Amino acid sequence: MSHRCGVRQAQKEKTRRALLDAALRLLEDQSLSSLGLREVTRAVGVAPAAFYRHFRDLSDLGVALVEESLGSLHHMIGAILAGQDGDAERIDATVAAVADHVRRYPAHIRFIARERHGGVRAVREAIAAELDRFADEVATDFCPRLSAEDWPPEDVRMLAELYVDHMVMTATAFLEAQAEHPGAAGASGASGAADVEDAVGPAGAVGAAGAEDAAGAVGAEGERRVAATARKQLLLISLGRHHWRDG
Repeated sequence: MSHRCGVRQAQKEKTRRALLDAALRLLEDQSLSSLGLREVTRAVGVAPAAFYRHFRDLSDLGVALVEESLGSLHHMIGAILAGQDGDAERIDATVAAVADHVRRYPAHIRFIARERHGGVRAVREAIAAELDRFADEVATDFCPRLSAEDWPPEDVRMLAELYVDHMVMTATAFLEAQAEHPGAAGASGASGAADVEDAVGPAGAVGAAGAEDAAGAVGAEGERRVAATARKQLLLISLGRHHWRDG
């Protein structure tokens, strides 16, 4: 009996995963509000009734995609904030982490960028709640140092929100750089990855190993420009932070 239950549970999880993956693929070219339930189930090869064993409706599926898309970024940036000393090191590590996350999960970033101000209220609210929790985490990290500089809690929170907004903006900019040269994301192998790392720091394996075509080089150049701008913007925020209480 327990074996059969385990098999059924594994199959259920497999179908749920397939529905999420199919929806994410279909959302590359459309918004969630225009996506049809039958369109998703047809892509998976299951009956529409099977959908309701996993999600109440498409907005419920969208909320699950939000949690999946932003959850890993929470942990990544949290580790950066906890593990780096000095403004320059944090800036480099943050930009590198965001660049790598976009290269690894472009569909998730595209989904968040489109649906953050999209037409499905439950998904908008889920994104806002996740980003709000993200700002809480950043504020908690900032608080010990800034409290010593007489920063009131509301100003710490404002700074945290500024960092979070900047990270989302930077992720979207990296995604747009990829979109301008669609061959680059998969071709930024040996030479492309090395070029990007010069700009954004070590970011792990990128793309297909050994690919050295022109698309990869052009894509790496686009990422370099985004990384350089993001660094300057974060440095400007950092400089402003150091002088915020001077007045």
